[in-house]
Amino acid sequence: MNKVLLMLLCTFTAFAQKIPIADLQIKLNPGATEELMYGFADGDRIIFTIEADGSAISEAAVTEYPAALKYKGQNVKKEKKEFTVQGNSVYVFKFVNTTKGKRNCRVTIQRVSKRSETKNFNTAVKWIKVQDTLWTSVTKDVAVGYDTLHKQKTRRVIASEKKYEEMVFDKSQRVNAKSSFKETRSGLSFSLPANTVSKDETKKVVAWAYWVGVGEESNEFWKQNRKLITGAVQGAASYFTSPLGGIAAGAITNLMLPVNGEDVEYALVNDQNYKLFLEEKAYRSFDNGKGIAGYKRITDPDKLQGKFNIALANDNLVQPVDVNVKVSVIIEHIKYKDEKYTDKAITPRYEKKIIREPYVVVKEIAVPVGK
Repeated sequence: MNKVLLMLLCTFTAFAQKIPIADLQIKLNPGATEELMYGFADGDRIIFTIEADGSAISEAAVTEYPAALKYKGQNVKKEKKEFTVQGNSVYVFKFVNTTKGKRNCRVTIQRVSKRSETKNFNTAVKWIKVQDTLWTSVTKDVAVGYDTLHKQKTRRVIASEKKYEEMVFDKSQRVNAKSSFKETRSGLSFSLPANTVSKDETKKVVAWAYWVGVGEESNEFWKQNRKLITGAVQGAASYFTSPLGGIAAGAITNLMLPVNGEDVEYALVNDQNYKLFLEEKAYRSFDNGKGIAGYKRITDPDKLQGKFNIALANDNLVQPVDVNVKVSVIIEHIKYKDEKYTDKAITPRYEKKIIREPYVVVKEIAVPVGK
């Protein structure tokens, strides 16, 4: 025999070697079931032998996991079967006793490897978790079209909006000197215009300012400020007409003030603190100062309505002072009207349809351990 043929024969003999997997004596009690699971490599030839020890075994079956039945025998006394494995697989060997007596059998399982690299294939079985996508059919409302509905409606909108200045207070008050033996503390009270709100219009005070000036010196500076303001706003779309209105509107930040003349102490207070001021007791003010003239812009929301007092005090020994107080407010006037418009409503149309929806499940499956 030549050498090549001898080598091929040796190789075939090695591949055709039967590798034992199981050689077992299985005892089955009445109504019992026994299962064996082993893994096999692609191309393996499985040799399965069962021989009953005494009475026949009710049932014997071989299944490629999970459910491909390869063999099933009833009342088995002696059987020998061979199977060829397609792809690495797990095989389940099942034995059932449906009788009232005990049953015994001998089972042998062998494998013949097709390739040398799978000769030492590990036939143990392990369980692994895998995700599987399943599909279910459900009935749902599905949008198949849209209907557009146009409807005439009415809404309130702003017809006009403007701001304007209103001089709400302009009075003078004499404050006595200390040598007169009369009260050297006095003051003036004023109220801001009340806000009005109705369906058709609103009028609200949005800012205001006050001016305190002593004698002719302050009056002259007031006139100079007016001339400057008049020149600045001439031809412009301005809604204030006085220096104090410019301060209240925030369009002007500074006014000219006199530096020579008699001064006065002043404070902006409420009624309670005005009474404490007149009684020469400690009081609180919203604003205060001392000078020949002064001014202040007020925009705090809680100070845009109600009654206020300008408290005045003269510390001059012999000279009484005449103090002029002016108050200007900025009013926001809004008028409303009805406006017609078309409202577009888009409504979907639905139909019931059967659709398939996926869902993922996690399950355990048996696989060969392999190499």
